[in-house]
Amino acid sequence: MNTEKVMIEEPRIAKLLFSDVRFAWLWLPLRLYLGYMWFEAGWHKFVDPKWMGSGEALLEFWKRGLKMTPKPAISFDWYRSFIEYLINAEAHTWFSKVIIFGELAIAAGLILGAFVGVAAFFGGLMNWSFIMAGSASTNGMLFAIATWLVLAWRNAGWIGLDRWLLPMVGTPWKPGRLFEARRTNTVMS
Repeated sequence: MNTEKVMIEEPRIAKLLFSDVRFAWLWLPLRLYLGYMWFEAGWHKFVDPKWMGSGEALLEFWKRGLKMTPKPAISFDWYRSFIEYLINAEAHTWFSKVIIFGELAIAAGLILGAFVGVAAFFGGLMNWSFIMAGSASTNGMLFAIATWLVLAWRNAGWIGLDRWLLPMVGTPWKPGRLFEARRTNTVMS
């Protein structure tokens, strides 16, 4: 049995773009644009009683995706079944608020540069969900930008709060100073 470790090195350009803080300026306009788009979408829904109050706007969106003329906007049967389940469960009354506050939280993370990779991931997940529900609009482009920001999570927020947050909090595979300090205090006790 061969237990030799094989390391596959990433290309130099990928290292520069996705992990070198000197390229943070490249991601800043994309991050701010995406954050603004999420803020605009979330704020529009927040001040609309059909979204924030009853969730009626979300219900209408879901139902439009199920219409069969000339062909359904939702192409996948499993996703259609999921949307039908949400409609039958009257989930629009609370799910609309999840969408609103999710969009505003994503906007805050991207604009402030706080946990950019996480914010971009959830933004991309929402864009993909909107596409699956039959709304192409700008979601494809926003999904692409979100994907690039997820890849650049190490430096995309460097011109922002991530410069301090990431070293302090760390990652699941390497805890930051905050958790190292707690671990040291626990061991000493």
